Amino acid sequence: MHPIVNQVTPLDSHTGALTLRYIDTLTKPPGSLGQLEALAVTLSEITGECQPSITPPAIIVFAADHGVAEEGVSAFPQEVTAQMVANFAHGGAAINVFARQIGAQVEVVDVGVASPLAMPGVIDAKVRAGTANMVLEDAMSRDEALAALQVGCEAVERAVQAGAKCIIVGEMGIANTTSSSAMLAALTGKPVAQLVGAGTGISSDQQAHKVAVIERALSARQANAEDPMEVLSKLGGLEIAAMTGAYLATAANRLPAIVDGFIATVAALTACRLCPAVRGYLIFGHRSEEPGHTTALEALDASPLLALGMRLGEGSGAALAFPLLRAAAAMLSEMATFADAGISDNAAP
Repeated sequence: MHPIVNQVTPLDSHTGALTLRYIDTLTKPPGSLGQLEALAVTLSEITGECQPSITPPAIIVFAADHGVAEEGVSAFPQEVTAQMVANFAHGGAAINVFARQIGAQVEVVDVGVASPLAMPGVIDAKVRAGTANMVLEDAMSRDEALAALQVGCEAVERAVQAGAKCIIVGEMGIANTTSSSAMLAALTGKPVAQLVGAGTGISSDQQAHKVAVIERALSARQANAEDPMEVLSKLGGLEIAAMTGAYLATAANRLPAIVDGFIATVAALTACRLCPAVRGYLIFGHRSEEPGHTTALEALDASPLLALGMRLGEGSGAALAFPLLRAAAAMLSEMATFADAGISDNAAP
C-alpha cells in the first residue's frame, strides 16, 4: 500500500453544516438553487472553509500506451498516443481549449508512452514504455503500478505548490478503454458485454472482438477483486495508475477533484477501493456515453453534474463542469443574506 493512503482525512462535516445553515439565510427560497447548494456544501466539507476558494484549477493529463492495443481493439494505431501528446504540448487539443476558458494550466505527463518523447512542455516520468499485452501477461508489475501511482501523487504536489485549488485529471492512451473495462469488470463482477462501448469509434464487429479480448484477459489474469493494486497491475494502464495516485493526493491535500469520464471514473473507483475516504473529495463532472461509465458511477454512488453526450477523455468533461463549482463558491461569497438586503424572510402571511 502507498503511504499517501494514510494521509487522507475525513471531510469536515462541521463546516459543511455551518455552510448549509448559511445558505438558508441567502436571498432565495430554501433549496431553490438545487444541486448548486449541495455542491457548495461539499466544497466547504472538502476545504474546511465556509467560503471555499477553488480558483485556480489545475489540469494534469497523464499519457501512456497499452500492450493490448496489438489485439486490434482501437480504431486508431498506437502511435496516435505520442502524436496527441505533442498536440497537448502545443495547446491544440480540446482540453487545451477548455483549459483556456477556465484559466487552468495544463501539465502533460508521460508516464508510459511507448515511443521515446523529448519535447518541451511534457514531463518525463516514464515508468516503462507502455504496458505488456494483458491477454498474454500481467500489464505491469505491482512495483511498476506503485511507481506510476507515485507519478500521479507528485504531479498533484507540483500543482499544489503552484497554487492550485482544484484538480482535474485527464488521460491519453490508445486502447485505454479496453484496460478500463477489464478493470471495471474485475472490480464489480459485471459482464464485460455490459461495459464495452464504441471507444474511439469502433464498429459493432470490432466491439464484439473487444469484448472477447477483455474476457480472455480476465480469464488469463485472474485478478483478485479484493486487491485493487493487483487489478491495476494485471489489467490496468500506467496512466490509470497515475490518475489513481492523483486522486489520492488531491484528497490528502483537502482539495476538490473533478472526475472526468469513463477511464477517470475507473481510476477514481480504484482510489476509493484503496482508501474509501477519498470518495468525499470527488466531484463527478459529466456522464460519458461509454456504457461502462454508468456501472462505474453506480459503484461510487455518484451523480455527475453534466450529461453532454461526450466520450473524448483528456479531462474535457471535467473542465466543462468547473464553472459550476465556481458558481457554487461565488454564491457563498457574493450573494446577499436576507438581513444584508433588508428583505423579510418570514414566509408567514
